Amino acid sequence: MIDFFHDTLYQPLYNGLIYLIGIMPGADVGLAVLCLTVLVKLVLLPLSEKAVATQLTMKRYEPEMNAIKEKYKNDKEGQAQAILTFYRTNKINPLASVFVILIQMPIIISLYYVFYAGGLPNVNMDLVYSFIKVPEVIDMHFLGLLDIGKKSLLLAVLVGVTQFFQMKLSIPPLPPREKKAGAPSLKEEMSRSLNLQMRYVMPVFVSVIAYSISGAVGLYWTTSNLFAIAQELYLRKKFAVERAEIETNRTK
Repeated sequence: MIDFFHDTLYQPLYNGLIYLIGIMPGADVGLAVLCLTVLVKLVLLPLSEKAVATQLTMKRYEPEMNAIKEKYKNDKEGQAQAILTFYRTNKINPLASVFVILIQMPIIISLYYVFYAGGLPNVNMDLVYSFIKVPEVIDMHFLGLLDIGKKSLLLAVLVGVTQFFQMKLSIPPLPPREKKAGAPSLKEEMSRSLNLQMRYVMPVFVSVIAYSISGAVGLYWTTSNLFAIAQELYLRKKFAVERAEIETNRTK
């Protein structure tokens, strides 16, 4: 399995990085990291679009789902059956986004590993394809200013900031606490705790990791987060327009 991922994902991505370095002005590794990250994200965009579409569809039908849960709150089996019937009626696949994420993860991890363990500015010739031209000199200074071969506090901070906004967009907002008798359920408290951790702890965590490794990883992570933010905003707008058109056609 490890050999499969090495040969089908890691090595092609590594060669893509070396090729891009060779065609970048001054063999700038930072520019190559930016380009490779964006290219991979563009390839994965159709899959990401399906995941976001599923999430937005689920959010759209959230009031109906809550009504079903409330109606069958004392009948778990009936609740499950009613939810499955609702999914089939409205052609919703709740596992679609999970499946899409599982497909993307090996690619994203391999891309991360290329920047983490690529060994630049040294090139591993055992991994380079014969038709890839290896640049004679590799510049680890991004735009001639920032050495991404070393730790970078600036890029680590950017990773944390962009991760925060990316999480803020992708994670549903916390619902207000309901005023009801008794203490909140364990499930509600765990949900709120996880939400808060993803919003505020995760950005700090990835920022620390990015700083502990190298500027190349920090640049990759920052670029990836910025792309994810732009993608989320674009897809939200796209699906909002599509929903508006559907509603308009229904009222005619």
